[in-house]
Amino acid sequence: MQPEQIDTFLDLCETRSFHRSAERLGVTQSTVSGRIAALERALGVSVLRRSRAGCELTTEGLRFEPHARALRHAMVEARAAARGAGGQAMTLRLGLQNDLAAEDPARWIARLRALLPQAAFYIEADYSAQMCRDVQGGGLDLALIFTPQPSPDIHFETLGELSYRMVAPPEAGLIRLDQVTPERYALANLSPAFTRSHDALLPHLAAPELAAGQGATVRGMILSLGVAGYQEDRVARRLAERGTAQLVADAPVLTQPIYAAIHYRNRHRAVWRKLIATLRDTLGETP
Repeated sequence: MQPEQIDTFLDLCETRSFHRSAERLGVTQSTVSGRIAALERALGVSVLRRSRAGCELTTEGLRFEPHARALRHAMVEARAAARGAGGQAMTLRLGLQNDLAAEDPARWIARLRALLPQAAFYIEADYSAQMCRDVQGGGLDLALIFTPQPSPDIHFETLGELSYRMVAPPEAGLIRLDQVTPERYALANLSPAFTRSHDALLPHLAAPELAAGQGATVRGMILSLGVAGYQEDRVARRLAERGTAQLVADAPVLTQPIYAAIHYRNRHRAVWRKLIATLRDTLGETP
């Protein structure tokens, strides 16, 4: 079995379409078909059943899928180990939710480097859904996310939560919550859980004219357009200290849970337990 055969099979598990997988992988449909045929010859079973609507996994394909993911993960680890990272003993591939990476990535990395001084670190910022796929596929070792994507291959742990406070520029005159209207508000659409909490507490601000999925983008709207919006507590306090924004006094504090996502096979390994414990402690630190 070749790596490209495994990658093609796993892509078909998601798309259920030879045409879509060919586009995603940048090859022809005949190449996709050839790789699957070669894989089936190596396994001695049929893993996919084709139809006019696309394709579906056979019983044998369903059985093989978790092993295919494990094989891909092992291949990624083998490549990384073979290449190395200079004189470092290991490379840790860490995914950070966009908001965590944008605001203060050193907050997380400094503690991890203290715990693993002989490790090299690769940091990638993304959204929860993609990072869960990367953890599952072996592209990331550990990810800090806002929204877990259920999978039998991923283990999730709650690290804690971030607090968010509503702020507005002083010149905007938005001192109290009753002064904030949908026309003068930017919604931070950070995750489904955050949005549900927001809409329950602030139903009159559930559908404003401005919205964004990143705190940094919302902050830009707040400061440049003179509107109110939510920012993570540390950021809100920095803005207030600098005089560029002030808290909207009676606005509710919103929270966003943070989860660690790790491949299921690593959930009990000592090094990963220490990493998760360190990240949990880091989240609980006061600035």
